[in-house]
Amino acid sequence: MSQQEERQRTEKDPDLRSSEVTEGYERAPHRAMFRAMGYDDEDLAAPMVGVANPAADITPCNVHLDDVADSAYDAIDAADGMPIEFGTITISDAISMGTEGMKASLTSREVIADSVELVAFGERMDGIVALGGCDKNMPGMMMAMIRTDLPSVFLYGGSIMPGEHDGREITIQNVFEGVGSVAQGEMSEDELEEMEHNACPGAGSCGGMFTANTMASAAEALGLAPLGAAGPPAEHEDRYEVADRADELAVDAIENDRKPSDILTKESFENAIALQVAIGGSTNAVLHLLALAAEAGVDLSIEEFDEISQRTPKIADLQPGGTRVMNDLFEVGGVPVVLRRLLDAGLLHGDQLTITGRTLAEELEHLEEQGELPDDDEIDADFLYTVDEPKNEEGAIRILTGNLAPGGSVLKVTGDDDLHHEGPVRVFEGEEKAMKYVQEGNVESGDVIVIRNEGPQGGPGMREMLGVTAAVAGQDHAEDVALITDGRFSGATRGFSIGHVAPEAFTGGPIGALEDGDVVTVDIADRTLEVDLSDEEIERRLEEREEPDPNYTTGVMAKYGQTFGSAENGAVTNPGAKQD
Repeated sequence: MSQQEERQRTEKDPDLRSSEVTEGYERAPHRAMFRAMGYDDEDLAAPMVGVANPAADITPCNVHLDDVADSAYDAIDAADGMPIEFGTITISDAISMGTEGMKASLTSREVIADSVELVAFGERMDGIVALGGCDKNMPGMMMAMIRTDLPSVFLYGGSIMPGEHDGREITIQNVFEGVGSVAQGEMSEDELEEMEHNACPGAGSCGGMFTANTMASAAEALGLAPLGAAGPPAEHEDRYEVADRADELAVDAIENDRKPSDILTKESFENAIALQVAIGGSTNAVLHLLALAAEAGVDLSIEEFDEISQRTPKIADLQPGGTRVMNDLFEVGGVPVVLRRLLDAGLLHGDQLTITGRTLAEELEHLEEQGELPDDDEIDADFLYTVDEPKNEEGAIRILTGNLAPGGSVLKVTGDDDLHHEGPVRVFEGEEKAMKYVQEGNVESGDVIVIRNEGPQGGPGMREMLGVTAAVAGQDHAEDVALITDGRFSGATRGFSIGHVAPEAFTGGPIGALEDGDVVTVDIADRTLEVDLSDEEIERRLEEREEPDPNYTTGVMAKYGQTFGSAENGAVTNPGAKQD
C-alpha cells in the first residue's frame, strides 16, 4: 500500500481540533515531531486525548500516579484514541502543613488549572483525562476541564489504606492530634513515633472523608467521573479497572461531543453539595465547588450550601467525626450507595447527565443491573444510616453569618448538632503565633482563638491549619474551644473550627477589628457568628486600623495574592469566572 493510500485509509475527522496540527501537507513538520515520539499514521488519525498527570514523589497521594497514567494511556490507545501524557505540579498539604509553605497549596490549585488549560489549548487536544490525588490538584484538574470545555473525564488516584496502632485503625489525622497530646503530656513521644511509622502504610490520598475523598466523591455526583470511581484504594486492583473505564469514556465522550458544559448545571452542583453534607465531607469542598461553579458560569452562592444541608441528613459516619475511612465505604458499594439513598428520598436531581451519557438515575440503575451495586437491604454497615433514621437530621456543613462574617463562614459539624459557644477572643496575626500559644498549654475551656490575615489575599493562599486544630483536639478541647479564621481548616479538622470568614481581614473585613477580650458568640443552630460590638464600633476600629502590607511583593505568591477573589466566591483567580 502506498503512503497516499495509507493516509486515505486513516483519514481523520476534520471536526476534531487536533486536525489543526495533524492534517494536510502543511503539517508535515508537526507530524514529524509526533513520529519522533513513536506515533504512527493510525495514531495521527485518532482523537488526541491528553492525560494530565501530577505524579510526584512529593506526596503519597500522587506517588503512584505514573502507574495509573500508564493504565490510562493503554486504555485510550485500545479505544482508538491517541494518548498524550503530560505533567503538572502538585503540593503536599500534609507535608507543608504548619509551615509558610502551606500558602502554596491553594495557589497550586490555580497553577494546575492554568497549566493543564495551557497544554490542552496550545497542543490542540480533543479531550482530557485529568488525574488527581491530592487536595488541590483534584479541583485544579476539574477547573481545567471546565475552562477548556473539552470532552473530559476526571480520574482519581485512590485513597491510602488505614494504618494500625494499638489494635485500631488510624490515619494521618491521629498523628496530627497526637502532637497535641504529647504537648499536653497525655501521650509519650515514643508512642507518637510508633504512630508516625504506622499511620500511612502506602500510596494514596488521606483515608478519611477529608478533602481528597470528598472531592473524588463530588466528582461522581457532578457527573465528571463515572460512578464508583472514588472508592477503590490506590493500591487495589480495582483502581486500574476504574482507570480503564474512565479512559474508554473519554474517547466515547469525544466521539459524542459530550463536554463539561453539557453536564454541569445548577442541579448537578446541588447534587454534589447534597452528597458532601450527607457524608460529612470537607469544608474545603465548599471553596472548591464554588470555584468550579464560578468557572462553569453556574450561579451558586455560599448560602445554598446551608440551605441544602438543612434539608439533607448526614447518613455516613466517617472520619474525622467517625472512625471509618473511604475503604470501608468502598467495601459496601462506595459512593453510589449513598447517592442511591439520597435519590430514593428525593434529595437528588436524578435527571442530570453524567460522563457516560446516561443520567444519574439511569447510571445507578445500570450499576444495579450489572451487579456492581448491592441491593440496599443487603448492606450491613454500622457507619451507614438511612435517610429516615440518619446519623444527624441535618447535613454536616453550616454556613454562619453575622457582623463578624457578613460574607459567610464555614463549619463542619462532627458532633452535637446544637452547639453554642461564647467566650473572649485571643487574636493572633497568623498561624505560627497561635500554634505557639496552643503548644505552650495556654488554652482554656471557653476560649475563642482567632487567626487572621490568612485569607486568599492576606496570606496569601488561605493556609489550612490542621496543626492548630489538631493540637487543640489533642488537648481535649475540640468541643469547648472555638477557632475562627479567614484562612482554612483541613478536611481532617473536627470540633468548633470556623474558617473561610469573609470578607477577610486583609481587605477590611470585620475580623480585622477584633481585639483581645472581645466576646464572640458562635451559634450553630441559628447559623450566626457575632462579636459583641456595635456596627459603629466595628467601623471605627476598621477606620483606625493600619492597612497591612502584603507578605510578598515579588514572585508567584505576590502574583496570585493580587488576583485571588473572596472565599465566599471560591477564591478564584480567573478573571472570566463568575464572582457575584
